Amino acid sequence: MTSYRPDPQILALGEDFYDPVEPARFPQCTPRFLNQRWAARVALDFPGAQWAQHFCRFEPLPDNLPRPLALRYHGHQFRVYNPDIGDGRGFTFAQLRDDHGRLLDLGTKGSGHTPYSRHADGRLTLKGGVREVLATEMLEALGVNTSKSFALFETGEALERGDEPSPTRSSVLTRLSHGHIRIGTFQRLAFFAQVENIKKLVRYCLENLFSETPAKDDAENALRLVDLVSQATATFDA
Repeated sequence: MTSYRPDPQILALGEDFYDPVEPARFPQCTPRFLNQRWAARVALDFPGAQWAQHFCRFEPLPDNLPRPLALRYHGHQFRVYNPDIGDGRGFTFAQLRDDHGRLLDLGTKGSGHTPYSRHADGRLTLKGGVREVLATEMLEALGVNTSKSFALFETGEALERGDEPSPTRSSVLTRLSHGHIRIGTFQRLAFFAQVENIKKLVRYCLENLFSETPAKDDAENALRLVDLVSQATATFDA
């Protein structure tokens, strides 16, 4: 029988990698999709009311992250390098092991403001949430290794959007995925010349994303990670 296995490994990276944040307080929590299949695989197949408690109000899971974390990263937007981006409408809510021992993240979309929201509202439309549920379910059915839509709740707010009739209905989505480390996570550390943090992040990725024991030599670790990421990208075997 699968047991709940909390394992918030990301805390070992330290405060240079994330910002603790508070989730939005939504006026309602109406379930629109609950992934019972994957909930059973990570032993989070709660009674109905507990789904809203943890995946709409985001009360911490037992022995997991005490507060959600908005991850820091850099990258290119609109053809220019932007050193002021990170998780702008989502956060890492929890980390846990699945029934094969693989470390997975529970991350959100539409869960409220973070330091990287800028002028955006940090919300997700219900239309956008349903679209992602349909896409991830279809990809999984086709055998594509992708993130899993874990829970979608309608949240009772009226959102203004320029690309669909407004006001439109709001939602919050929780995804189950194999990590939220990005190339931009490394870009940010390189931008600030944080060499020791780059070494730390390489070791974290080898251990937790590829289940490999890091070598003592940091250069060897970096080359190994590049090889693994290149192979995974080429074969969609991440």
